[in-house]
Amino acid sequence: MSRARQEGVQRIETLSFRSGLRPAEDLRDVSTLRAWLPRTDVVHVHRGKEHWLAAIANRLAPKKRPLVRTRHIVQPIRPHALNRWLYGTATDLIVTVSEAIRRQCLAAGLALPDRVAAIPGGADGEKFTPGHDGAALRQELGLAAGVPLVGLLSGFRVMKGHALVVQAAQKLAGSGRAFQLLFVGQGPFEAATRESVARAGLGDRVSFLGFVGDPARVIGALDIALYPPLESDGMSRVLFEYMAAGRAVIASRVGVAAEVLIDDQSALLVPGGDVPELARALETLLDDATLRRRLGTRAAALCHERLTGARVAASLLDHYRRLAAGS
Repeated sequence: MSRARQEGVQRIETLSFRSGLRPAEDLRDVSTLRAWLPRTDVVHVHRGKEHWLAAIANRLAPKKRPLVRTRHIVQPIRPHALNRWLYGTATDLIVTVSEAIRRQCLAAGLALPDRVAAIPGGADGEKFTPGHDGAALRQELGLAAGVPLVGLLSGFRVMKGHALVVQAAQKLAGSGRAFQLLFVGQGPFEAATRESVARAGLGDRVSFLGFVGDPARVIGALDIALYPPLESDGMSRVLFEYMAAGRAVIASRVGVAAEVLIDDQSALLVPGGDVPELARALETLLDDATLRRRLGTRAAALCHERLTGARVAASLLDHYRRLAAGS
């Protein structure tokens, strides 16, 4: 909400939307939503709970408003009768953050193709740009000149691939290559990752920064940016932030990464969960600064042309106008 206020939004109202079935609170939210609808052109929701409450409020309102739902996760929608009503009748547009999620929605048979739109992207194109000076962060980390900085910005969860990165780094350290690995984020598997780093003898080669309030500063200092999830990560905003900042990316060939990146042109792509391939890709980029620059330049051009938050907003605005005009 603070970002909305910074951008000049004058009116912000909140609802409960607490998880689970909470009859009293849910009825209050439905009542509030119904009262808002007459001064609303389009309703856009992002989670299951608010989707249901907005759809019910819309159904009870004297005049229905266009309802948009964004699907952020790769999770099949069960095509039972209630979901057929929610997605097929009550919802005017389903937005997905990847083509794979769009295909899932269509496979469930809940909506026609022209009512499901994939709109990937979301990096802040003003904040994440090429050319950031990473000298200050390198100095804070105590890095010698010329030592490549390899980074992964992600919450510590099993599917994010931290364990694979540690194994790949162990292989590279054994070959004598110079590098520093940086983990940025928090999560339940941070302790396990720290333990695996210690067991691998990488204590002097790996740094943990925890949560950072200015990820652009960190990403701008990276020579190589890692996106190694084991499976599709849904929205994958950090991938687009890497790209917008002009970093050389190594990404798992899963989800939206496989849809927007081309191997050896805008990134190096590796199979998800494949430690030897990840290590080989790291080896390639550590040894080739020219390739790092080429990949980063092409990734930045692609992202700023098609995949920034401004591009996503413009696409959504086109859909809003069309839906409002037809309501």
